[in-house]
Amino acid sequence: MKKQITLVLALVITAATFAQKAKVLEGDFKDLKGITEYNLVFDYSDLEIPKYDNEEDFLKDKMAKREEKKAGDGERFKKSWFSDREERYEPKFIESFNKRYDEFQVGKDLPNAEYTMKIHTTLLYAGYNVGVMRQPSKVDAIISVYKTGSPDNIIFSVKYKKAEGNGAMGYDFDSGYRISESYAKLAKTLAKTINKKAW
Repeated sequence: MKKQITLVLALVITAATFAQKAKVLEGDFKDLKGITEYNLVFDYSDLEIPKYDNEEDFLKDKMAKREEKKAGDGERFKKSWFSDREERYEPKFIESFNKRYDEFQVGKDLPNAEYTMKIHTTLLYAGYNVGVMRQPSKVDAIISVYKTGSPDNIIFSVKYKKAEGNGAMGYDFDSGYRISESYAKLAKTLAKTINKKAW
C-alpha cells in the first residue's frame, strides 16, 4: 500500500512538471538580473481557441448555444468573456507573481518601471467541469521583456505552453475562475524561474 501511494504521488508530480513547458525564444533568464520592477502589458490578439478557427467563431458558437436556453445569456457570456481579462485573469497573475518574492515585482501602469513585461496570450482553452467529468483550463503565452517605451527592442522572450488551471476540491464550475487559475500558475512558474536563474 505504501509503495502504491508513493507511485501515485510520483506520477502526479511528474504530470505537474510536464504540464507546463517553457521555451526561451530570445535572450536568457540571466538577462533579467537586477530588474526589480516590471510594468505589465497584456495582449490577447490573434488568440487561438482549440477546435475553432478563431475567437470570433468560438464566441458565435457559445453565444448561440446559451441564447437557445435563455434569451440574453449569449450577450452576457460575451461580456464576461472579455471583462474577465481585466477583472480576473490579470489581477490573479499579478497577485500570484508578487506574493512569492520581494526582490522583483510586477504591476500595471507603474510610472517608474524601466522595463515592461508583455504577456501575450496565444492560446486559451476554458476547460470544463460538469461534475462527473472535468478538464482544467489551459493557457499558452509568450512573455517578452523590453525597455519601457521600446517594444521592438526585446531583451528576453519565453513561450510557456499548457499552464493548467483548476480549483481546489473540484469546485471550479465557472470557466472564468478556472482560467484565472491558469494565469496564477503561469505567474508562479515564471516568478520561480526568474528567482532561480536571474537572482
